[in-house]
Amino acid sequence: MAHKVKMLGTGNAFLPNGRLHSHVLIDDKHLIDAPPTALIGLRNRGIPVNTIETIFITHLHGDHVFGLPFLFLERKYISDREGNSPLKIIAAPGAKDRITNLCNLAYPGSLEEFLTQVTWIEDDTGITDDGWSWERFRVHHDDSVDPFGYRFESSDGASVVHSGDSGPCDSLYQAIGRSQLGVVEMGLPEWVDSDHHHKPSDIQKLADMYPSTKLVITHTYIDDKDSKFPKITESKFPNHPSNVHHASDGDEFIWKNGHWE
Repeated sequence: MAHKVKMLGTGNAFLPNGRLHSHVLIDDKHLIDAPPTALIGLRNRGIPVNTIETIFITHLHGDHVFGLPFLFLERKYISDREGNSPLKIIAAPGAKDRITNLCNLAYPGSLEEFLTQVTWIEDDTGITDDGWSWERFRVHHDDSVDPFGYRFESSDGASVVHSGDSGPCDSLYQAIGRSQLGVVEMGLPEWVDSDHHHKPSDIQKLADMYPSTKLVITHTYIDDKDSKFPKITESKFPNHPSNVHHASDGDEFIWKNGHWE
């Protein structure tokens, strides 16, 4: 099967020019994170909201979950009025209550019934209906928002890691080391004093560690290459190694003949 990984958005919380917030779609049905720009991310690619079967939540910062009320509202009133399209949300224990509170704040009285129809899964491992096995692992970020990454492997051998928001850490790197595709955030420039995100030098080291893994950069602080506007934070790209691709919104990676293209 020709699996697809679509980069619906590739920007960090500050929305660099030409980028939506970071969110990824696997095989047009499994969404990783639901930022405030998730609905427009799906609309831009012509993907009906009710065809999303699973939403994987990496952590609870606003640029990763504040789009959920809009996705739920759209399904309830537009694309799935009859409630015929089941939805599963994969998230760590405690996320359900916080997401429910978010929905009640956003649309009081409108989403209570919808939320009872969602299947919430808090397990650390599982398998999707179409054969993607997944595992969740803790990463290095702000502990108050329960940060996790995910590793996916299909029944025909394709593998993908999503870092969520994370600085360098063993759990993430071990998952990348046994995968063919790693979607990795690079949220900060070198001059920011924080280890909660990857920086260009971290990506360089990671690429050197795993030269056979294709690394795709998301959650970036750098404006898109085609932006015509004055830079937000940065507009120049690092000189990445050959196994690193600095993604733009809309980029796709296709599993073909045993590798990602």
